[in-house]
Amino acid sequence: MFHSFQHTAFRLEVRDRYDSPYENTSLGKFLTAEQDDLPWMQDWLTMIRNAVGRGLIFSRVRIVSLPLTDYSRFGIWCAQFTNSAGEDIRYLTRDQANSDELPHHDYWLFDLSKLIRMHFDDGDHFLGGEFIEDPAEVVKHNYWRDIAWHRARRRDDFASEQYDRRDQRS
Repeated sequence: MFHSFQHTAFRLEVRDRYDSPYENTSLGKFLTAEQDDLPWMQDWLTMIRNAVGRGLIFSRVRIVSLPLTDYSRFGIWCAQFTNSAGEDIRYLTRDQANSDELPHHDYWLFDLSKLIRMHFDDGDHFLGGEFIEDPAEVVKHNYWRDIAWHRARRRDDFASEQYDRRDQRS
């Protein structure tokens, strides 16, 4: 789907942690303040740059709990690179998300019409995506996208606010 969509690719992330073997080394380096060139991310960044260069739009909203988990802090740090490549990542705190109005599952929505619901196990491992064709479900996920996007804050603004909060508590 990442190479065949025509206009937009949107992701909603609702988990505070993802156990992705390809990024675990970088997460460990982040937590110990070691330098890392994020080798696992380079193909993704190239794909985003190429797609954005052709006029395509990548966007994402991450719903996070406060205080931020180590994984969420790592995600905010990584988002500076994906944002620089052209993906617009925004953040929404779990209390602002209002769990009654947004889903409790991750999904990708391509061109507002192709829906992939993502499945994870209890250990935060990705199990696979389910292509959903029901038009009513697609409309519902578009509605959720609009709610999340409207409430979310740009990555840089959210990151600055979180670092300011931490500094004030120190």
